[in-house]
Amino acid sequence: MTADAGVSAPAEAPPSASSPTSSTPRRARGAAAAAGVVLVGLVVLSAIGLRIADDGAVAAALPPATPHIGRFVVECAYSHSGPNDPIVHPGHTGMSHLHDFFGNVSTDATSTAESLAAADTTCFIAQDKASYWAPALYDGDERIVPTSSDAYYRAAPGVDPTAVEPFPFGLKAIAGDATSAETPPLHVVGWACGRNRNFSTEVPTCTPQKPLTMHVFFPDCWDGTSIDSVDHKQHLAYSTAGTCGRTHPVHVPQLEFAVQWPFWGDPANLRLASGPLTTAHADFFNAWDPERLAVEVEHCIGLDAVCGVPSF
Repeated sequence: MTADAGVSAPAEAPPSASSPTSSTPRRARGAAAAAGVVLVGLVVLSAIGLRIADDGAVAAALPPATPHIGRFVVECAYSHSGPNDPIVHPGHTGMSHLHDFFGNVSTDATSTAESLAAADTTCFIAQDKASYWAPALYDGDERIVPTSSDAYYRAAPGVDPTAVEPFPFGLKAIAGDATSAETPPLHVVGWACGRNRNFSTEVPTCTPQKPLTMHVFFPDCWDGTSIDSVDHKQHLAYSTAGTCGRTHPVHVPQLEFAVQWPFWGDPANLRLASGPLTTAHADFFNAWDPERLAVEVEHCIGLDAVCGVPSF
């Protein structure tokens, strides 16, 4: 069963007491070997001019070949892991199951939007100080250390890209359900090999050339007021047929967060730190530089341009 995209998740389950061990030989240890990304310089045509990435490389932006394909992509290397969650268990160190963190290098249980904004990042765009995280993956009792992640920002299917507004600074979001016993639908979580867009609700058998990837889709409608809520989900909702409802009228980017692991072969013994694979989820804590995020949303999503690499 396959599909191609964009609900918010309940608060996460209590922590799991698993600890990391080294990978088996069938899993590549180097980040580059798993799903290496080559940052390619491309020229942005007419409407938005040339975009230069922070390390001097030219970020990609191509004219759309089909309606509403505008998006920007940020590659963020794996940063660190810890039993912390500044959204579900803020201020309580060690209370969460083990998470793998990407982007902001300082994320811990005490993180705030302001502390994240003052820290460094593993992301290709230096002004993306956001923190992205997901539960650690295990093959039986063996920890699989992730290689990298890609954050895709786009208008959700059917949404007018010119209506999309940047995420508010400090927004907290969870997608997927860390307590679920049911397989999440494809518009929330999809599994794939490499950068294949043929998502499955079940973990596929991947190869060394195209190792395992998990894609998590966040809600794209905001209530326009709150950056968090009691269950960390009520302030956000998914659009329906390109429309945001009365209670969540503001269109924000649909964030697709993809985590790559150096794993291939039989997935029968895979599990997450949060529990079985049905508990797949991801978290997002926005600490982007507001001006830079606004530029990305306007020039890429709003002008229907493909910005950044890799591109699906």
